[in-house]
Amino acid sequence: MRAVCLGLVAGASLLLAPAFPAARAADREPIGLIFDTDMCGDVDDVLALGMIHAMQSRGDCELLAVTITADNPRVARFADMVNTFYGRGAIPIGVVGAGGVKLDGKYMPLVDAEDDGEPRYPHDLTDAPPAVAVLRKALAARPDRSVAIAQVGFSTNLARLLDSPGDAVSPLTGSELVKAKVKFLSLMAGSFAAIEGSPRHLEYNVVQDVPSCAKLVAEWPTPLIFSGFEIGIAVPYPATSIERDYGYAKHHPLAEAYYLYEPPPHNRPTWDLTSVLYAVHPDRGYFDLSAPGDVTVEKDGFTKYAANPEGRSRFLILPDAARKARVTEALVQLSSQPPDRLEGARP
Repeated sequence: MRAVCLGLVAGASLLLAPAFPAARAADREPIGLIFDTDMCGDVDDVLALGMIHAMQSRGDCELLAVTITADNPRVARFADMVNTFYGRGAIPIGVVGAGGVKLDGKYMPLVDAEDDGEPRYPHDLTDAPPAVAVLRKALAARPDRSVAIAQVGFSTNLARLLDSPGDAVSPLTGSELVKAKVKFLSLMAGSFAAIEGSPRHLEYNVVQDVPSCAKLVAEWPTPLIFSGFEIGIAVPYPATSIERDYGYAKHHPLAEAYYLYEPPPHNRPTWDLTSVLYAVHPDRGYFDLSAPGDVTVEKDGFTKYAANPEGRSRFLILPDAARKARVTEALVQLSSQPPDRLEGARP
């Protein structure tokens, strides 16, 4: 396994207010993680899922479920394909279904790829249940405040979760379940710094389902940590890594998805990877945080931030070139870390 520096930057813990994620003691259980993703448009979702598997292999997290926010029947199969490649094909997967944002995907053909008549990437998911049911089951089974959710797609699933009633899984409503079980929500959404040529930048994940994002931000009962558009732009994934670091497998779904989306030498922004990195390692000093505040999603999808000491929201900040380099290195090393076993056998 490649070495990766995961030390704490001096003084970074002072940026975490008591209401926000605190350092995790070495003897605590790995954080339970739910990955809520569109995984159909851009390829950063795929690299982020590979990162999650690497961090689970390191003992840092446990992937409880993957929930899909794009309405495309092949996306759940693609997520299962990646999970199976990493030897974790039994991880529950849920789908947004009717009313979700419909998307195509340049790398979706990989789910049906064959070599000499055999599947290139074995997987066996044929039908995935609704995302809300998967979310409720995953949360109900966990101890209180033991789950982080990384939302790197649209807000449809989590907004629906808030409105879900009690059921056989739990008598709690969705909002009550979230308040009891979720430590914080790390979401790739919004824009919180001036973007050249676009002073009022409307971020993609928000504008695809503005009503759901507005509801989520207004009603979510735990801290929210935004990885804004400007963060992923600041730390592009180096194409040289795609060309050099994934050769330990004859075929690798992350590298092949990257090539199908846009071949190197293109350096792709790491929007979703940064949100996942913070979700699992909020205590490692990769990022600074804004002051607490309130975020409002306006009708056109613009995310407006106002400082408020009692607010539930903060956004990530990359203060200097040294921190950007450190984050980039962590993202590369974790994304390209080999699976525990390459056969992809289901447990």
